Amino acid sequence: MATIRTRNRSREMLLRFAAYLTILVALILTLFPVYWIAANSFKFDIDIFAVPPEWLPRNPTLKHYDEAFVQRPFLRYALNSFLVAIGTTAISVTFGTMAGYALARFRYPWQWRKQISFWILSTRMMPPIVSIIPLYLFFNYFDMLNTKSALIIAYTAFNLPFATWMMKSYFQDLPVELEEAAIVDGDTRWGAFLHVALPLARPGLAATAIFCLIISWNEFLLSLIVTLTEQSQTLPIGIAGRVTQYATYWGEISAAGFMACVPIVIFAFIVQKHLVRGLSLGAVKG
Repeated sequence: MATIRTRNRSREMLLRFAAYLTILVALILTLFPVYWIAANSFKFDIDIFAVPPEWLPRNPTLKHYDEAFVQRPFLRYALNSFLVAIGTTAISVTFGTMAGYALARFRYPWQWRKQISFWILSTRMMPPIVSIIPLYLFFNYFDMLNTKSALIIAYTAFNLPFATWMMKSYFQDLPVELEEAAIVDGDTRWGAFLHVALPLARPGLAATAIFCLIISWNEFLLSLIVTLTEQSQTLPIGIAGRVTQYATYWGEISAAGFMACVPIVIFAFIVQKHLVRGLSLGAVKG
């Protein structure tokens, strides 16, 4: 018996060590590109291409941050991205939550619930590039090119189906008896949604919001087509603009790219206690 226990303990320790080693390797693979961008942002141009590479900046400099955020309008790009991402996330989560609740709770004749749910999901199957020309003509007709409103409308059109489907799954996981009890106690359907279902769905709201925010913050293609001026362009377009036919300004790209990660990381830390549960809740439901 002692030998069997020793073997089981050794096997358990080996499996635990393998799990920790796998997590460590995954962390290194995930975080190293971010570290390398941050390190390059503090190096001089000649040090970025040093062989062997400099893992730590020997002579740190803020030259690239000055070029990116003082001499060039990267702060304007960041502000445009922030306003568009916040507006898109707020609209997508608000309407997606109400639509998801309606699909999860209301009764529909025949098979309309499944058909509507599939139609909403099928819009995510369409590649965004297919809609470029219609969107451009639409915004050009209404004189909305080079405006944040155009980007918010376009991003919401692609984020809203995702938010609806996500929130539908979360509401389906919540016990309907709680809302029925609130209605029996005299609350309305709208009141049961606001006072019972919505607070319980906070993990789902957090997960949906951060995904919508990341998608809107990083979106490149639609912004490239809809915005043509520096006053309206977003951060991904501004960063890509430092790749020119004459040179590629890796220092500025690294500085702007590293700073572009900061808002998303801050938002993730703010909602992390809801995010972990939200990622698992409702994830396996159709």
